[in-house]
Amino acid sequence: METGTKKVVGIIPARYKSSRLPGKPLVPLLGKPMIIWVAEICAKALGADNTYIATDDYRIEDVVQKYGFLSIMTSPDHFTGTDRLVEVAEKIDADIYINIQGDEPTLDIASIYKIRDAKLNNDEAVINGMAEMLDTEDPSNVNIPKVMCNEQNLLMYMSRLPVPGYKSSDNKPGIYYKQICIYAFNRAQLFSFGRYGKKGRAEQHEDIEILRFFELGIPVQMIEVEGNTFAVDVQEDIQVVERRLQEIHNL
Repeated sequence: METGTKKVVGIIPARYKSSRLPGKPLVPLLGKPMIIWVAEICAKALGADNTYIATDDYRIEDVVQKYGFLSIMTSPDHFTGTDRLVEVAEKIDADIYINIQGDEPTLDIASIYKIRDAKLNNDEAVINGMAEMLDTEDPSNVNIPKVMCNEQNLLMYMSRLPVPGYKSSDNKPGIYYKQICIYAFNRAQLFSFGRYGKKGRAEQHEDIEILRFFELGIPVQMIEVEGNTFAVDVQEDIQVVERRLQEIHNL
């Protein structure tokens, strides 16, 4: 997608070997592979010609191409999905790279637009999505990264534990924010991320890749987006996500 003079592409990292759910990108949801649900959302937002699935497995590539989407084969040895994007940036020239998680098929297309527009207006920062946690979500759930920002919504920390913490129950947060895994980078930010060559200390402990930018001194601007979205992390999530897809698409 050309926005003014800037080229914006959407990249969906898709790794076959998930420890909790092997073959996760190809898990069928209402009869369609999960990665295709996500690719369709990205294509609507940025155009099919600017949507790439970055994978390390030919089984995923075959399915992606069968459905008419573009794929890029990448190394199986990357630490994270963002490291996989670094390799893509070496092959695809663009001004803005939007990383869209391949396990969030209920993502709102408007959220992609918000992240894109925020990056167009603030190229100095990495852009990441966040949303208020739902009443049905537990802040102590380690599968949900929680977000702590300053008053300008710059990221101060992100953790799998509830943040901010509190000493007295009088200071318990009324609202927790969770990460929504849409990121926007420019090319230089991605190359800095990749050249670091290892996981950062906080990134290693938390297993949250955005924390590596703390080591690099690159600010992360958090943008509030739609939070009624559900990821597939384990087998038990599939039924929940399928129900949400039926609601979204009136199926």
